[in-house]
Amino acid sequence: MILKKDNLRLGLVLGLVAPLVSLVVYYFVKFYPTFTFRDFIFDFLRANRSQITAISVPCLVLNIAMFTYYINSHKDSTAKGIFAATLIYAIVALLYKFI
Repeated sequence: MILKKDNLRLGLVLGLVAPLVSLVVYYFVKFYPTFTFRDFIFDFLRANRSQITAISVPCLVLNIAMFTYYINSHKDSTAKGIFAATLIYAIVALLYKFI
């Protein structure tokens, strides 16, 4: 299976996709009846930049779980990719929040 490989590219893909999936789940749990997904992304987040950190942390929890799994499985290249993607998301979230 492809998820069992030890590959930096696989880690980057997993690390970039998982927070997006988490964001969609977070939206449905927290904001669904109030906002459409488009309004949530473009209007709510733009108007409430202080909420970006509160939203990005739960979205990166799946990356933490995957990182832990791949480290414990001794698939260090994949774990490095997940870690790099997590850093990219965190930096982008902070830049979006403050700029």
